[in-house]
Amino acid sequence: MIYPAPLEQGSVIAVTAFSSGINDAAKGRYQHVVTDLKEKGYVIIEGKCLMGNRKHVSASAEQRADELMSFLLDDTLDAIAAPWGGELTMEILPLLDFDRLKEAKPKWLFGFSDISTLMVVMSSKLNWATAHSPNLMNLVANETETLTANFLTNITTNTGTSFTQYASQEYTDKWPDSVTNTAAVLEPYLKTQWHWLVAPLSESSIEGRLIGGCWDTLIHLFDTPYLDLKNYAKQHEEGVILYLENVEMTPADLTRSILSMKFKGVFTHLKAILLGRSAYPDSDDKDDLNYYEVIKRHLSDLGIPVLIDMDIGHVPPNLTLINGALAKVGYEEGDWRITQSLI
Repeated sequence: MIYPAPLEQGSVIAVTAFSSGINDAAKGRYQHVVTDLKEKGYVIIEGKCLMGNRKHVSASAEQRADELMSFLLDDTLDAIAAPWGGELTMEILPLLDFDRLKEAKPKWLFGFSDISTLMVVMSSKLNWATAHSPNLMNLVANETETLTANFLTNITTNTGTSFTQYASQEYTDKWPDSVTNTAAVLEPYLKTQWHWLVAPLSESSIEGRLIGGCWDTLIHLFDTPYLDLKNYAKQHEEGVILYLENVEMTPADLTRSILSMKFKGVFTHLKAILLGRSAYPDSDDKDDLNYYEVIKRHLSDLGIPVLIDMDIGHVPPNLTLINGALAKVGYEEGDWRITQSLI
């Protein structure tokens, strides 16, 4: 893996929307976040494909791809961030010149949701480490939730060293009202409980190279040139840990997605699976299929460990997960934890 330089005071972060731009209601929050980052010593460069959101996007696919390419090829930059995810990052993938990018200085890309659609491709095709993490719009200076507040510390980790995170104590299914209060923070109130759907046979933890993101979008990339897990696994003899989180797939959608992955042989390339909490609400009708029934029925027979209800994705908070890092995940000394080595 190729790790970008750690971010620090003076690092230059370019902001552009890979998919959804910033609408009028979100401009106050965005300015609040940018002000906080500048006060911390970061240099912020804003792209033209950022403000405005029409038909799910900030600009045409061609405009978004051109701006992203210009940033990716600009070696004065240290990171590229989208404000948040969206729906249509996939549109820009065929418009990127990956041969040219092989010669560029690696830069951090970070965030979650549709941002992961781009990040897994950069990690899979270019071996750039990328960071599945809180989104830019979550990075207010007064955030009190530990995993979110520590992102900027985690991303300062030096290549060759490691950092450890612990399961949150509580999570929330409600995003803060950042329109009314631009400095609004997360307010967790539900008990977090990571647990094994399928436990390791002998150890209390698992180890392997991380890659993953939003299940709703990655399902369309598996077994394509953009996310070739077979080749990724060949490059990493330690084994691959795939992490995923469901946003909008119904239990039936999720069933079809898992079966599609089985039909394509995706799971044969994996050492373990990590799942975030599902954001799709289960029906109150007990005769309806639900999320836990689906994952138990279709992921319990893979012959690999599966850890579920982790701090990943659209039911915050979010861990910082480095695509490409060598991770050790499990229950040790009375705590659920994940240690990532940037080696």
